[in-house]
Amino acid sequence: MATDISRLRRFIVEATEIVGAERDEAAVLARIRPLLADLVATDDWLPEEYTRPHPQYYQQYLLHCDPLERISVVSFVWGPGQSTPVHDHTVWGLVGMLRGAETSESFTRDAAGKLTKTDEDLLKPGEVCAVSPTVGDIHKVSNALADKPSISIHVYGANIGAVQRHVFVPDTGEVKSFVSGYANAAMPNLWDRSREVRGA
Repeated sequence: MATDISRLRRFIVEATEIVGAERDEAAVLARIRPLLADLVATDDWLPEEYTRPHPQYYQQYLLHCDPLERISVVSFVWGPGQSTPVHDHTVWGLVGMLRGAETSESFTRDAAGKLTKTDEDLLKPGEVCAVSPTVGDIHKVSNALADKPSISIHVYGANIGAVQRHVFVPDTGEVKSFVSGYANAAMPNLWDRSREVRGA
């Protein structure tokens, strides 16, 4: 039986309306944040193919990208013990915890390139946090569970898989550019509402 992704579709419609109407980043974050919290409060809508961990590294599955690349929605799937390097985003983003838990370590970087850890947070299901160059953009994320996968839903103010970003080496201050891409070859079919229309 197919997963009912109508909840995801509603979120995407509402978030797209917001990024089309708002130019102020703080307003965008403030308006989308409760919508994402509502989306991740219920764990019954994400299709199974976008929940699969990889045995070696985390997966980033694209769920939707706006045609103008103003917003993208991504499922991050973490296997046990998996984590990111210290990295940035260069655009605004919101992270909502759907399943499991994540640890996020925040960093600042001074003019000489030295990283300083400033905070560590545990994100649990239903919780949402923000990243951006204005609110804090450098962090390392890890699956907080040692024995099972964790899944978070990320919303970014760009096509995040195509954004030139940076990895930071804490010991040396070295900076490396990267473009993350996506793990999936296909996207969910959000717009086949035929059963819903036939039922009406």
